[in-house]
Amino acid sequence: MANAREIKKHIDAIKETQKITKAMYLISSAKMSKAKAELDKTRPYFKALQGEIKRIFRTAGEVDSKYFYPDEGINHPDGVFACLVITADKGLAGAYNQNVIKEANKILQEHPNTKLFVVGEYGRHYFSQRNIPIERSFLYTAQNPTMYRAREICDHLLEVFNSGEVSKILLVYTDLKNGLETECRHVRLIPFHKDQFRTHENEEAVTVPFEFTPSVSAVLDNIMRSYISGYIYSALVDSFCSEQEARMTAMDGANRNADKLLKELSTEYNRVRQSAITMSITEVSAGAAAQRKKSQERVLK
Repeated sequence: MANAREIKKHIDAIKETQKITKAMYLISSAKMSKAKAELDKTRPYFKALQGEIKRIFRTAGEVDSKYFYPDEGINHPDGVFACLVITADKGLAGAYNQNVIKEANKILQEHPNTKLFVVGEYGRHYFSQRNIPIERSFLYTAQNPTMYRAREICDHLLEVFNSGEVSKILLVYTDLKNGLETECRHVRLIPFHKDQFRTHENEEAVTVPFEFTPSVSAVLDNIMRSYISGYIYSALVDSFCSEQEARMTAMDGANRNADKLLKELSTEYNRVRQSAITMSITEVSAGAAAQRKKSQERVLK
């Protein structure tokens, strides 16, 4: 059994660790709130872009674009895929990174020739350690998603898509669904199915035809670049918020476990301390009794 001094040192060490976990919880909370606020400011713009794409289809009818499958429900041959994987730069976030890696590995098992594009130090380290080739690693932190970086990623992905090197672009990220629940998912970024931009029955019909300069396809291609950049930016921010949410959950669990451990150690410390006090009292009483006995023996002599 540990003595009181060892238990006290253990208690002090846990309290110091708890200060760190509480600070990390507060920092993650502040970062997530800031990132969500930035995303909320930009979402209306990309919703407007989606609306404009719908208007093009409503006005121009059948549009031939490389970013869309030619017919509903008909996919291109598999070919070579490109996959953008968004991870964190560090751990201490529960199963956040492991879930992303697991989803990426599923794609690699089904399509071994997939070209990987990675955001985040954790993903770079994981694939490099296992000698899994990375087509391009975007060497900037996942902690500060910006629209500029989303456009840079979009440009590189569209470059390999437009050149015919890949037939599909997939995206693996973590979606913060309702502010409380997260879900790791993979989606097909491009090509799109046209039904993704289908006009609903309650939407106002277009009665006056639009004029497109230089052409419908050119206008659509220009809009799609902005739309894809916005989707990537949204995925970067969602992943960042999900990471902070996972870290907050992990740190909250660590704090609760620390409280439980401190309670158990305090009980053990009090028990050991009381045992030491009792032993000291017993030793003092025994010594006093021995002294009285010697005194009585001297008196009798």
